[in-house]
Amino acid sequence: MSRMQLALRVPDLQAAIVFYSKLFDTRPVKRRDGYANFAIAEPPLKLVLIEGTAGEATRLDHLGVEVATAEEVQEAADRLAEAGLTTTEEKDTTCCYALQDKVWVHGPGHEPWEVYVVKADADSLVKQADSACCQPADDVRPAPRPDATDCC
Repeated sequence: MSRMQLALRVPDLQAAIVFYSKLFDTRPVKRRDGYANFAIAEPPLKLVLIEGTAGEATRLDHLGVEVATAEEVQEAADRLAEAGLTTTEEKDTTCCYALQDKVWVHGPGHEPWEVYVVKADADSLVKQADSACCQPADDVRPAPRPDATDCC
């Protein structure tokens, strides 16, 4: 089964958990320090909440597509590369309290997308070096745009 993932960096994790529990009528399936995720059946969505900075607005952290197997991740990586997109592959990476294989691409607005499989639980939220996953707000660096101009 595939499902979309939406990862939000929220200023008040507990308030966000209460709100999204009510919105989707479900409880988080994983809760760790500074982190919660929901496996929402309808609509099929993995909602990830990452604790941000108090007082700041909620913002997009990253988007994703969760797939069932490492083979599906590799198929996506091959397809995206063949389509001419710049990809970054990660194998057996620890991120968001999970051991994962994934491939990253960036949309035209610098939005990070991952196609990933969760292989096992892990004890750490912290991303491994050189991963685009779960970067703190002051560490976010948008990917360069090949069509960037000096004007809007």
